[in-house]
Amino acid sequence: MSSVTVRNIPDATHRALKLRAAQHGRSTEAEIRFILEGAVAPKVGLGSALVAIGQSVGGIDMAFARDTYPVEPASFE
Repeated sequence: MSSVTVRNIPDATHRALKLRAAQHGRSTEAEIRFILEGAVAPKVGLGSALVAIGQSVGGIDMAFARDTYPVEPASFE
């Protein structure tokens, strides 16, 4: 795992982080990791994002006929 050093954090911010960590039963370091992971994690899955994009443009017609032909197994010879 990587390490990051953050310098010059204001005292008030550091106190707030320590208080927040105590409220959640974590160390200050664990609380900072939790905050950072939440900040960079995707908020919406890819499928949901694609649906939202499609709905924002009024939807699209996906009336394709399904291929019902049987699939031939691969030959490895």
